[in-house]
Amino acid sequence: MGLRREWQTGGATTYYERSGNHGGRRSGQGDSTGGPFPERSAEDACPTLVIEAGYSESLQRLRNDMQWWFSASNHGVKIVLLVKFDPRRQEILLEKWEEEPRGQRPGAATTRSMGSLAPVKRQTVTITKDPTSPDTYNVARGALVLSFRLLFLRDPNPGEGDIVFSIQDLEEIAQSVWRALPRS
Repeated sequence: MGLRREWQTGGATTYYERSGNHGGRRSGQGDSTGGPFPERSAEDACPTLVIEAGYSESLQRLRNDMQWWFSASNHGVKIVLLVKFDPRRQEILLEKWEEEPRGQRPGAATTRSMGSLAPVKRQTVTITKDPTSPDTYNVARGALVLSFRLLFLRDPNPGEGDIVFSIQDLEEIAQSVWRALPRS
């Protein structure tokens, strides 16, 4: 797609809440971040994508971090990808989270605004190491798809589209991850 110049990786950069006084703001550091360039290149700009990975952290802790990213960025973060490694189960769990307007309250007038945004889990992918065959992985629930519009904050041009990590891509990533993890 030729988007390398339009994407800026933030790595494990520290970001601060976009509200509150400067001295009292909480900070967060995703395991990897990124956003469109130059739209989100300012020093205090938030990324559109945050990846939170956990080996020793619980899935609930990662989900709390996800909620913090959406809230602290004043909803500037568009996708949070959670990656939970479970060495005991030989499993990698991927959860893709986005936000959508909260549903209207029962009985509210239809002319009112939808109100605030709420995190919604859009996709779950489970990658399991095959115990009978080294370096073989089973990917459940298909390819991982990241919305072009949410990542780049614009509609795709001809030849551009959603970012798709195929089953083969996910198997290769899993292989790299398991090789890097401590042996149990």
